[in-house]
Amino acid sequence: MNDFTRWIDLEGAVNVRDLGGLATVDGGTTRPGRVYRSDNLQGLTERDIELLVGELKLRHVVDLRSGAEVSLEGPGPLTAVSEVSIHHHTLFAEGGRHTDVEADTIDADKVLPWQERVEEDLAELRVTGFYYSYLRDRPDSVLAALRVMASDDGAAVVHCAAGKDRTGVVCALALEVAGATREAIVADYTATGERLEGILARLRSSATYRDDLDSRPADDHRPRPEYIEQFLRVLDDRFGGPLPWLASQGWTGADSQALRSRLRD
Repeated sequence: MNDFTRWIDLEGAVNVRDLGGLATVDGGTTRPGRVYRSDNLQGLTERDIELLVGELKLRHVVDLRSGAEVSLEGPGPLTAVSEVSIHHHTLFAEGGRHTDVEADTIDADKVLPWQERVEEDLAELRVTGFYYSYLRDRPDSVLAALRVMASDDGAAVVHCAAGKDRTGVVCALALEVAGATREAIVADYTATGERLEGILARLRSSATYRDDLDSRPADDHRPRPEYIEQFLRVLDDRFGGPLPWLASQGWTGADSQALRSRLRD
């Protein structure tokens, strides 16, 4: 399974891809058809639902959006599908009024006080600090989301608004548990940039996100490899890696085995 075929083309969402087919540290690959990542699922069509639920056997949706986003956007079409369970695990770390599209406005000096920093590193540190705040503010939601992704009764999809920041962090942690290489994790994170124009067009059609998005150029929203690299490096330096951080929050060996079994060939 190559990177191109990881994309799932839908009519009502543009940033949907499989977490399968990614290289692992032991020379294998992550398992396709088990866990997907996506942007907002509010616009799914009947054809999309048939593909996701009927063909891909989607049974669990992990919704990382804030309560305000869910309320303002209203119930999505998958909430009416009896085969699908919706799991809302907000990360409560949005930088804009309703979403996380203003990630790079976070003050790195406040959220990363342990780091020595120089001017050229500030962009990475701001976004990294924003990402780290998800773990700091709602570790319970992070662990709950990962546990849903390990469900063995069908496929799961994790999403937020753009499928970039909140989804990117949770998927990076899931891939770490699965033993994906850091290079593969970074590549998965940055792949969202391939669909950025379509993602932003979709979000701008919603009053929930339009004002946040229009305040900055489109390229400011691009996921850059140094952002997720720095985030993972912080976890390495402070905790010995993502897995020790998870363990410090109550993640168990059984949890790791369950998620690894879902995502490994």
